[in-house]
Amino acid sequence: MSALKILIIPGSTRVGSHNAKLAAAAAYQFVQAGAEITRISLADFPLPIYDADLEAQSGIPFHAVNLTRMIGVHHAVLLVTPEYNASVPPLLSNAITWISRVDEPPGSRGAVFRSRPFAIAAASENRFGGVRALSALRLMLTACNATVIPGQLALACADKAYNDMDRLKLPADITALDALVRELIVVAQHTM
Repeated sequence: MSALKILIIPGSTRVGSHNAKLAAAAAYQFVQAGAEITRISLADFPLPIYDADLEAQSGIPFHAVNLTRMIGVHHAVLLVTPEYNASVPPLLSNAITWISRVDEPPGSRGAVFRSRPFAIAAASENRFGGVRALSALRLMLTACNATVIPGQLALACADKAYNDMDRLKLPADITALDALVRELIVVAQHTM
């Protein structure tokens, strides 16, 4: 059997982002579990704010098609989101919206969501750990007909969660991330 390929997408491009650190910690855990990972930045896939008139005039942006193809060559996806105003940040929401519009091959709009499992995680400096953003993200992905695994990770007090090497330092956080990683692997293996 070929190696399980996992795509990790942080929903933040900010330097020093707690969510980018969590994505890196997850990547390490996936590699330890034997998966092949790809971690990308949404900064490498710049997209205009979704507008139906823009789509009608210009079609789907090149970067939305490429991002959809990137998802398509992986068996599963982990999205790691910050929480902005108790919801998903515009960067990630906009990317999901554009991906949902990609119709490649023709007649398969949104198929990339239906054909692989998704896991979700968030990191926040507050004590809720981005749980409200996770609820909004789960709803958004479910509306796209994605299979979102039941487990999720809301990393609270993220400004104190990492050691000097940007690895999670609290055993409870490490255990929670490991559980999420293992659950996504199991679900993805059943869909390969």
